Amino acid sequence: MASATSRTAAILTGDLVGSTRATPGALERAMQVLAAVAGEIAAWPPGADPRFTRFRGDGWQILVADAALGLRAALLAIARLRAAGAGLATRAAIGVGRVDSTGTASLADARGPAFEASGRALEAMTRAHRLAIDGEGVAPLHHAVVDLLDERAGRWTPQQAEATALYLGPDNPTNAALAPRLGISPQAVNYRLTGAGAPAVRRALALWEEAWPGRETADA
Repeated sequence: MASATSRTAAILTGDLVGSTRATPGALERAMQVLAAVAGEIAAWPPGADPRFTRFRGDGWQILVADAALGLRAALLAIARLRAAGAGLATRAAIGVGRVDSTGTASLADARGPAFEASGRALEAMTRAHRLAIDGEGVAPLHHAVVDLLDERAGRWTPQQAEATALYLGPDNPTNAALAPRLGISPQAVNYRLTGAGAPAVRRALALWEEAWPGRETADA
């Protein structure tokens, strides 16, 4: 039976950049990375099923139950795929709004304004962009932040993206905690994160989520 969310959610809709030139193996690897990202998001509060769904070969969707976490989730998807070295990047459009149904077995038959907003944002995205947002409560300032983070993420090396993906976890890990996971020294972790602008990105995400419309009511 299809289910519905009890709060405003974020829907990530994306597609792979350069997929027509990629091998079937590279496409599968990229989708596996994105499915793993959905698994990470499933562990975030409030812990809803993200229902990763693949569409039309190179398209995908993820449900983020807390709309405030949609931007963090989209950046995680971009970073993980960049770090994987699969030779493919992804666009990620964040749609914010009500979810009337999360579908039966997947998001293929889900519905609601959040899905419509995500589709609009993806269709409106230019070739120069990888990140966009649309939907309920989205203001010009939100678009400005997304544009800045899009530009920043576009400069990440695979090594910077790998470190940033870990650093942006909602548990706010320290450099010392990341060092053994990356197999490098804390100083090298700091070098990668600084080069990626990750500390500023993490601060921006924290403020974004704290100030998100209705977040206090939702968390009460």
